[in-house]
Amino acid sequence: MSRSVHRVQLACAYVLHQRPFRDSSLIVEIFAREFGRMTVFARAARGPRSRFALLQPFRALLLSWSGRGEAPQLTAAENAQVPQPLPAARLMSAFYLNELLLKLMTRHDPHPQLFDEYQATLGGLCQAASADAPLRQFEARLLAFIGYGLNLAAEADTGLPVRSEAYYHFRPGVHGFVIAEPDSSGAIAGGVLQRLASGAGLAGDAELRQARSLMRAALDHCLDGRELATRAVARSLLHYPRKERTA
Repeated sequence: MSRSVHRVQLACAYVLHQRPFRDSSLIVEIFAREFGRMTVFARAARGPRSRFALLQPFRALLLSWSGRGEAPQLTAAENAQVPQPLPAARLMSAFYLNELLLKLMTRHDPHPQLFDEYQATLGGLCQAASADAPLRQFEARLLAFIGYGLNLAAEADTGLPVRSEAYYHFRPGVHGFVIAEPDSSGAIAGGVLQRLASGAGLAGDAELRQARSLMRAALDHCLDGRELATRAVARSLLHYPRKERTA
């Protein structure tokens, strides 16, 4: 006996990635609030007049689909709210968020709170003076939701609470921190760990630099050697020669 068709109506979702399929269709990776990361097929979706022209990243959508298998067919798409375009300077950061979700999330594993964090982070990228603070907070939340949360509150070797005046080194194997000399390479201020744990804002270039180094080390441990394309693109852009302006 065949399995019954599973139909979903107007699920809150974002497009993470899409690629062409056959002549005019798309294979779309989405992050749905109540269903997690999943793949859907959008038939006859390519072209400005398609009913699926809304399938763009960073846009809150209401999606409907139907099917029996792991990758159902998309049946409808509409805006969930008035689109808030990201500034061009923040697009790379937003694509970085999407790549993290694609690389680290298990399919069909719902994470409503992580979805809300993702949505809030996109809003932060639109409004914050710097992309660093919203990105670091999202990275910390993502690691916690997928089971690789950092123990930001206690020292790994003593179990004592992290002290704001102390400095620490990150130990990937235990996702924890041990006391370090303040001027040693990779040392992270205890105050930075406390602010990451509480969700409070990070202040100043030094704190943001320490948080960026920490989250990179933690994510690299989870990625197990897999490269992030957005990092490679960002590095190449930093070294891209700029043309001199002419009068």
